[in-house]
Amino acid sequence: MIRQRFKFKEEYIKWLLFCCASIAIAVIILITYFILKEGFPLIKKTGILHFVGGHIWHPLDGSFGLLPMIAGSIYVTLGSLILGVPLGLFTAVFLAEIAPKKAAEIFRPCIHLLAGIPSVIYGFYGLIVLVPLLRRYFGPPGFSITAASIILAIMILPTIINISEDAIRSVPKEYKEGSLALGATHWYTVRFVIIPAARSGIITSVILGMGRALGETMAVIMVAGNVAAFPKSIFDPVRTLTGNIAIEMGYAVGDHQRALFVTGIILFIMIMVLNFMVNLRPKRAGE
Repeated sequence: MIRQRFKFKEEYIKWLLFCCASIAIAVIILITYFILKEGFPLIKKTGILHFVGGHIWHPLDGSFGLLPMIAGSIYVTLGSLILGVPLGLFTAVFLAEIAPKKAAEIFRPCIHLLAGIPSVIYGFYGLIVLVPLLRRYFGPPGFSITAASIILAIMILPTIINISEDAIRSVPKEYKEGSLALGATHWYTVRFVIIPAARSGIITSVILGMGRALGETMAVIMVAGNVAAFPKSIFDPVRTLTGNIAIEMGYAVGDHQRALFVTGIILFIMIMVLNFMVNLRPKRAGE
């Protein structure tokens, strides 16, 4: 009798978890359907090349070229990775392999705090401190790819540090002990044994950080300048795909509104490609 009761309870929990997972998938499907339903009629009308190959964004004149915004998203994302990945990886190595236990206990909550700060605070800091500094030392306008890349680099640090540290800590101790037993130094072991063995987790952290940078909106709007044109240098203003949607969604109607949904479709595809890349990462060292 008691065994049957536990079995019934397990079945109940199993179906409850299945329902929760199904709801999550259903939400994703509904959002995808809604975005495609709103954006696809304009793609059918003008052609996808008009969006991804067009240089001019004048929605009221029927010009829906998203290429400057696609380039802007790629520029600020790559800039944030160039700045954030080395800093995040070295911090993860320090916390996992070098830092004393008490020092790590001080550093780790500070890094977790970075993840909890709202994006508008990062943007406000960039607007008040970073943009005037760039304007002073590199000339106007200060709102630029560089400003957005620096802010995004700070924002992706918790993702890269936490996942990379977990990956480094999960490397079997035998790897490290074997390398040290062969006479290798601690740094040589970290560089040529531990980091290659943790490569899968480190790559995952970089790709997830890239997704965070690509999808960030508020902080980027506040420091990037939001000019829908190709930048000529890293100190020129730029507009991203997410910024394009957020800035114009308040007054867009008709084809203009549908063009913003097409912007969402392109952004959605870019995020899906990143998720696909996560699944393609090597599972273990050597694969």
